[in-house]
Amino acid sequence: MSESPPTTPVCYRHPGRQTYVRCTRCDRPICPDCMREASVGHQCPECVNEGRRSVRPARTAFGGGAAGRHGYVTKALIALNVLLMLLSIASDRGGDAALGGSGFGGLLGGSTPLTDWGSVLGGAIFPDGTVGGIAEGQWYRLLTAMFLHFGVVHLLLNMWALWVLGRSLEANLGPLRFLSLYLVAGFGGNVAAYLFSEPNVTTAGASTAIFGLFAALIVIERKMGRDISQVIPILVINLVFTLTVPGISIPGHLGGLVVGAAMALVLAYAPRSRRSLVQLAGGAILVLALLGLALVRTAALVG
Repeated sequence: MSESPPTTPVCYRHPGRQTYVRCTRCDRPICPDCMREASVGHQCPECVNEGRRSVRPARTAFGGGAAGRHGYVTKALIALNVLLMLLSIASDRGGDAALGGSGFGGLLGGSTPLTDWGSVLGGAIFPDGTVGGIAEGQWYRLLTAMFLHFGVVHLLLNMWALWVLGRSLEANLGPLRFLSLYLVAGFGGNVAAYLFSEPNVTTAGASTAIFGLFAALIVIERKMGRDISQVIPILVINLVFTLTVPGISIPGHLGGLVVGAAMALVLAYAPRSRRSLVQLAGGAILVLALLGLALVRTAALVG
C-alpha cells in the first residue's frame, strides 16, 4: 500500500501560495505578504491586530491620553481665536477698532459689534435702547468672552502665550484634561471679572485662561519634580503689567490665575486609584462654585 506524498502548506489567506513559515502566535501558515515582524519570528495580520487591541493605550502621569504630545487642542484653540478675530473685524464694517483703540497706547484695539455681543458685561443700556448683560440673562458671555479680543495685537500676545504654555501642558495632561483646565480657568477669570468689575464695563480675551495656564504649569512642573525658576519671572512680569497698565482686567487675570491653580491641583493630586472620578468631581465642584458666585452677583445687580 503506497503512501501519498506530504502536501506543502499554503498561506491561510492566500491558498495559491505555498509557504513553510507559520505565525508564531496561532501557528497558521503565512506567505511573505502576510508576515508581520514580531519580537520572535513573524505573526499574521489577525494576531497583530488582536495584540494591538489587548495593549492598553499609553497614558500620561496624570491619566491623560498620550496624543496630547501633538498639541491638537492647543492648535484648535488658537485657530478658533483667530477665526473669531476675523469675524470680529468683519463685524466692524470697515472700522479700525481691531487695529487701534485703548490699552498699550492704543495698540490693543477697541470694541466691535462681536465683542459687544460676547464680552463679559454685567448690565448696560446699549445705544439702540436695549438692555443687555449677564445680569439680564446673557450667561453665554461667561464663555464667549475667553475667545474674543480687542484688536489684533491683543490676540497675538495671548496666542503666543497659549502656544508656549499650551503645548507643554497638553503633553503632560492629555488633550481632554488640558481642554478642561483651559475652559475652567477662562470661565473662572470671567466670573471674577463679572464679580469685581463695574456692570457697564466690558471684558474679553483669552488672558483669563492664559493666567490659569501659568499657574497650572507651576503646579504640574512642581508635581513632576522639575525646575520652575524660569516660569516664575515671566509670571511676575505679566502680573506687573496687569496691575500697572490701564485697560487690563485685573479681576479677570487674577481670577483665572487662582481658578487655574485650583483646577491644576485637582488634576495633579487626584489619587491614582480613583483619579478620573476625582478629577471630574473636582472640576464640577469648581464650576458649580463659580456659578453660585455669579448668581449672587446677579441677585445683587437686579435686586
